[in-house]
Amino acid sequence: MSQRLEVGDPAPDFTLPAVPGGTFSLSGHRGRSVVVYFYPAASTPGCTTQACDFRDSLASLQGAGYDVVGVSPDDLDALQRFAADEHLTYPLASDPDHAVLQAWGAWGEKTAYGRASTGVIRSTVVVDPEGRVALARYGVRASGHVARLREELGLG
Repeated sequence: MSQRLEVGDPAPDFTLPAVPGGTFSLSGHRGRSVVVYFYPAASTPGCTTQACDFRDSLASLQGAGYDVVGVSPDDLDALQRFAADEHLTYPLASDPDHAVLQAWGAWGEKTAYGRASTGVIRSTVVVDPEGRVALARYGVRASGHVARLREELGLG
């Protein structure tokens, strides 16, 4: 199991291929807070719920100084279809070798429906403008997570 990040830790920098086009680099967002959320698979019910919740809250998050990026092991074609189908307007980054997922503590053993497996642990980490972890939540539920996150960030 990978080591989970804690408040105050430096957020591991990463650059990943992303849609729409190009790459997403955490260091490229220095000076703004970034919500980095990790999800198991594009176009699945839970991941779609979570992605659409972030989409629907994006304007208020950005207005409060937060950028958003979703990270999954999906390839770019799957991410492109997901973004188009759900009208997602923030970057989705591809981490097929799980290196970023592991560095951020979002890859490891998990239990679903009574079965243990290794995979993506649905997680959200908020990085402050200086590149440090401001909030870290692991094993979150897809439904209602963005609303709870907004409350924790003081955005109501």
